[in-house]
Amino acid sequence: MQKHTYGSGVIGNCAYIAHVELDTNISWMCLPRFDSDFIFGGMLDREKGGEFTIHPETADFATSQAYLENTNILKTTINVGEDSYSVTDFAPRFKNFERYYKPLMLIRKIEAVEGSPKIKITCKPRADRGARALRASMGSNHISYAGIGQELRLSTNAPLSYVIDGKAFLLTKPIYLVLTFGRPLEAPIETTSERFLHATTAYWQQWVKSTSIYNFHQKLVLRSALILKIHQYEDTGAIIAASTTSLPESPDSTRNWDYRYCWIRDTYYTLTCFNSLGHFEELEKYFEFIHNLRPGADGRYQPLYSITGDSLLTEEISELAGYLDNKPVRFGNQAYTHIQNDLYGQVLVSLLPLYSDQRFTEEERSSSKPLIMNLLNKIEATMNEKDAGLWEFRNLAQEHCYTFLFHWAGACAAAKIGIRLKDDGLYKKAIVLRDMAIAKIEECYLPERKAYAQAIGSTFMDASTLQLITMGYFGDDLERANNHLKALEEELLAKDFLFYRYKHMDDFGVPETTFLICAFWYIEALACVGRLDEAVEGFETLVKYCNHLNLFSEDVDQKTGSQWGNFPQAYSHVGLMNAAFRIGKKLDRPNFL
Repeated sequence: MQKHTYGSGVIGNCAYIAHVELDTNISWMCLPRFDSDFIFGGMLDREKGGEFTIHPETADFATSQAYLENTNILKTTINVGEDSYSVTDFAPRFKNFERYYKPLMLIRKIEAVEGSPKIKITCKPRADRGARALRASMGSNHISYAGIGQELRLSTNAPLSYVIDGKAFLLTKPIYLVLTFGRPLEAPIETTSERFLHATTAYWQQWVKSTSIYNFHQKLVLRSALILKIHQYEDTGAIIAASTTSLPESPDSTRNWDYRYCWIRDTYYTLTCFNSLGHFEELEKYFEFIHNLRPGADGRYQPLYSITGDSLLTEEISELAGYLDNKPVRFGNQAYTHIQNDLYGQVLVSLLPLYSDQRFTEEERSSSKPLIMNLLNKIEATMNEKDAGLWEFRNLAQEHCYTFLFHWAGACAAAKIGIRLKDDGLYKKAIVLRDMAIAKIEECYLPERKAYAQAIGSTFMDASTLQLITMGYFGDDLERANNHLKALEEELLAKDFLFYRYKHMDDFGVPETTFLICAFWYIEALACVGRLDEAVEGFETLVKYCNHLNLFSEDVDQKTGSQWGNFPQAYSHVGLMNAAFRIGKKLDRPNFL
């Protein structure tokens, strides 16, 4: 089978994200939110997905893509014989009137590089999940697309008749395409686009300069940081797993999920990442999102929420053709109904910096005090309850080791908070729950393998238990950590340091592809047990499984090296950064010789 990689990059401004293919097509763009209906969805259906391309006259052309250094601004270069031109795509973002200006606006700058290229601009947005084409009408310097609640307008200095009729024309000057949703651009097209481009470039490059990172593979870490940043919906602080839906975990697997939501199970890893990056603003916004979540009537949190904290995420099947004809295409995610009891510990661990980091004020801490006791009560109430686990098994409930690990970690965090607050009752309750969680974890122990199984009563290994090592459950006992790691390697390690989540039958069969974040957890575990050379080798091997822009998917086929799953996967990039930080912390030592 031929190796498959995703041939696109992403741009965004923390209000929306757009995917730009190598052929210049905007193949995925949802407005006005990450989880809204798409206006361009060619990624999932070439016919019903619409199109936004800047093509040459001939179908025979070569392209390349690169980000402007240290930005989320993407340049695509198209070569046709002796002629070439470039398309610079960006979502405006910069400080304005002491706030971030992040309009629902896509700007595309087209300019000749060599020769006298002729281009054809095609803009055909869709609505109702591709069921309807929007009606185009020409204004004085713009094209309006009617048929949705808000005005969608393309303002441009290109000949409007050529755009509407799909005719090619000679590129004799820079052309600007400004697509707006809602409020249109009411300013000079050329000068405003250039000003926004300059300001957006300056914003991203300054953001990168304020990032704290080690020397270890800085370029990769910075690209991952930039990608993670635009996956945060700044209005509420939520961070989505990915901007896409229904890109299959492997071909014909039907493991096609909508990832445009915020998973609470990933809170600990995301906050660890932002802490390591030194980006307090993003950390603070994410805290706000967590604080504003409201549990159900039974006090439970869901595994995932919408970017505005909505709890109802009804899963529906669409009639779209699917990515490379992979069906089903899902909108919504049924996992919101699952029981995942590691969530309470995840939230408790996420609250610990409020009490350990002096940058937070007492006022900011006070609002979380009632939440802490409620979370401890939920840990107590669910200590003996089976759940779906972090892999969201749809028809399998177990007492998962990973759940107990976060019961333990959450209780440890609450104990530290109790000390900080001088709350003896909170502290004692947390210690009791910590010890109960330890007893549960030990029930997962398999003496004959000297390792911990996926769940109580199970003999399966599970990559999530790598976190026993990376989260410090074994303390300084390297022998226990190494024994557990060896058992995981024997069962789940694939070639090139790739790692399976598990290798047993689930609701959809046996998983065919490896899970990239598990591989990065493995790299962290290697560093933790002192196998630093292997950790470095593994990291440098894994990072080759990217696309042409150093963007990573959710899954990797260990046989072909193909990228699969939703893309780019924010938590694959989080895994990369946390692994790099773990290695960098051990490698970076002053050397003045």
